[in-house]
Parts: sequence; C-alpha cells; structure tokens
Amino acid sequence: MGASKKIIAGNWKMNGTKQDAWALVNQILEAFEGGEKPNFRMIICPPFTLLPQVVDMAEGYLVDVGAQDVNDHESGAYTGEISAPMLADIGAKYAIVGHSERRAYYGETSTFVAKKAAAAIAAKITPIICMGETLAEKESGKAIDVITKQFAESIPEGATADNIIIAYEPVWAIGTGKSATVSDIVEVHSAIKALAEKRFGTRAVPVLYGGSVKPSNAPEIFSIADVDGALIGGASLVAADFLGIAKAA
Repeated sequence: MGASKKIIAGNWKMNGTKQDAWALVNQILEAFEGGEKPNFRMIICPPFTLLPQVVDMAEGYLVDVGAQDVNDHESGAYTGEISAPMLADIGAKYAIVGHSERRAYYGETSTFVAKKAAAAIAAKITPIICMGETLAEKESGKAIDVITKQFAESIPEGATADNIIIAYEPVWAIGTGKSATVSDIVEVHSAIKALAEKRFGTRAVPVLYGGSVKPSNAPEIFSIADVDGALIGGASLVAADFLGIAKAA
C-alpha cells in the first residue's frame, strides 16, 4: 500500500440521512469530475445505514468507502452487529476500529480492537486502527507510553505494513477545536513509525492524524514528514471543508 499519496478519510460519526448523504457526496464527487487523478486517496465513512448508497454513488470515482466499526465475529447470534464479510459484500473497503469514542463510551479495550482489526483483515477490509491519549495522560507525560501500549495491544497478528492504517487521535483534540501542536504530532507520529519499523521492518505503515483538522491547519499538519494523511470528523460533514483539507494534501 505504501503511503506515497496522502489519505484523506472522513468519519461522519452518527450523522446523516439519505438526503444529507446524497447532497454531501455529490458535492464531494463534483471535485473529481475533471478527469484529473487527485494526488490523495479519499475514504468516506458514513453510518451503516448509508453505506450501500454511498458505495453506489462513489462507483467509478477515485473515492473509497469505509465503515465506522465492525464486529469481531464472521457471523452468528450478535444482535445489532455488522460483520466484516457483510461490509465486504456491499463494497466497503475500510473499517475504523478503536476510535476513542468506542473506547470511552462503549468500553472497548485494545485487545477487543485487535480482534475487530483481525476480522476486517480476514475479509480483505483494511482496518483504520485508532489510538490516542487523554488530556490527563498527556499532562502527566504518559502520551508515548499510552501509544506504545495501544500499538502493541490493538494491532493483531497477521497485520502487515500493507493491510492496516493507523490513526493517531489525541482524545483531547477530538471535536474540541483544539489541535495538537506540530511538536506534539512530530513526537507521536515519529514514535509510531519507530514502533512500526520494529514490528514490521518498515516505517511505510500509513499513519493519519485526527483531531480538529480543518482547511486552515491542514497544510501545516501535512507538511510533517511522518503524517500520511488525516482522519477527519466534523469537517468531513461540510464538503467545502473536507475538500479544502484534501486540497492541502
């Protein structure tokens, strides 16, 4: 997979009706209609209810579609859950796992996240494995320790530099408008790349930054050597902002 092109991934979270998706995706796709190949890879991650619609709309464009979560089992009596083979069946190519909201609100542990990532890989879906420290952990100087532990426990056996994406999302910067400083991002991304080199023998695992990314700060964030793209929350719901970030890539 490598990381030559920046990856711009939009996480819509629990937002969007069919009508919203139609309007937003059409606005995004208009930017791809000139026939020029963009110098970034775009992934849109809508809620489960909108996945088939967005997959259909994006067909023929250089835009991929991913899910916001996935179950760790292939099938079975897991009411309300969606498996990786189901996602593959409708054309989703990616799945976010271990987002800080899943970890915080639904008690997901890194061990559980690794199971979900493994299930995705088995179905030929690329997991976007999220990790990040809380404000308390950052202020007590434990950010790198937290990331090191999450990296070790969240990335499953069978993962390679080519079948996963990592997203560093400092919990204190998600939806707060407060973005990490350049030195924060440099420190953590460099640590993740070093961990990847130790684990996979290469630094070429794509590592995205997530946390209040917007068109105004995207150029600075993307200029950092170890930042391979962004996982974008709120700004991915506004076509002009999402495309503005993509153009910065």
